[in-house]
Amino acid sequence: MALLKMKFSQQRRVRLAQGLWLLSWLAVMCGAFIFCLGVYLKIELLRRDEVMEDTDIHAVPNLLMLVGLASIGANWVASRVCQDSLDASRFPRWKVLLLGWYAVAVLLCCLLLAVVVLSYALQGRLEESLKVGLRNGIRFYKDTDVPGRCFQKETIDRLQMEFRCCGNNNFKDWFEIQWVSNRYLDFTSQEVKDRIRSNVDGRYLLDGVPFSCCNPASPRPCLQNQLTDSRAHYNYEYQSEELNLYSRGCRQALTDYYMGLMNSTGPGVLSVILIQLSVLLSMRYLQTAVDGAMALESPEGESEGYILEKDVKATYAEVKAKALDLLKFAQVDPASEVAGAEEGEKAAEASAKAATPPPAS
Repeated sequence: MALLKMKFSQQRRVRLAQGLWLLSWLAVMCGAFIFCLGVYLKIELLRRDEVMEDTDIHAVPNLLMLVGLASIGANWVASRVCQDSLDASRFPRWKVLLLGWYAVAVLLCCLLLAVVVLSYALQGRLEESLKVGLRNGIRFYKDTDVPGRCFQKETIDRLQMEFRCCGNNNFKDWFEIQWVSNRYLDFTSQEVKDRIRSNVDGRYLLDGVPFSCCNPASPRPCLQNQLTDSRAHYNYEYQSEELNLYSRGCRQALTDYYMGLMNSTGPGVLSVILIQLSVLLSMRYLQTAVDGAMALESPEGESEGYILEKDVKATYAEVKAKALDLLKFAQVDPASEVAGAEEGEKAAEASAKAATPPPAS
């Protein structure tokens, strides 16, 4: 018994083909949208590549670009099938290719669903990657004369100003590292000597932050140094004062930014999945309805269209049996291998004997 069976007259088949043609081109445009979305997300991730430890999160834009291109190709093929569906001489050539097309269409839907799942599942990996990458970026902030790190200071400064953030978790992260290069320290100064001696690792630590942490919206001139000393500034209390620095850490700012981008793709990708499923089901109805009309040798007569020729259980059993047959066909019998090897050895011995010249009398 066919699953979801419907009757199709010649007029309904024509309308189905026309509607599916329009739906296919809509799916082509959706595929282009998915591809462009992947490119945009990829570019945004590459822009901050210096403050990311790993590239696991790149799986999302890579999948988007792959699925977008595949969707464009698959749905363009669907539009061509629609054009040939009402031509009895041209439609049969698509019959074998449609089996592969159905497999590709189902795979596209699964990959799109995987993109949505990965967008949420990789949040923890993104946060950890940013945590390690930003920590290293802040640590190498002072290395402006070291090859490979000379642009790290500019990267961190631009990042903090663009995302209105400071440090990895907050501005206090700058208190724990030496972010002023030794080339700019006066080692004859007693203050510099005292600060270096007071630190176990011999680093020049400050209770200060770079200029890029300053919040321009603050009415007070920016306080960058001696932030923990309430007596160093007039009318200032470190514990209670709302500092004129960005309070949010850059890890949280970047995580919110990228997760906002990826989460915003969710509804769009789910909409594309629905459109792709509509193309898939409509194509199946069109194929079975046209095949039924050709089988009745009445192209203008009424035919039946369906999704599955049998019910789900019977279809599953049939597909499973075919898959097992293919696996059995692909397996090689060990006994036949041994027999073949023995026959090969015998043939080699026979040829060797034939090639040996007879002894001279």
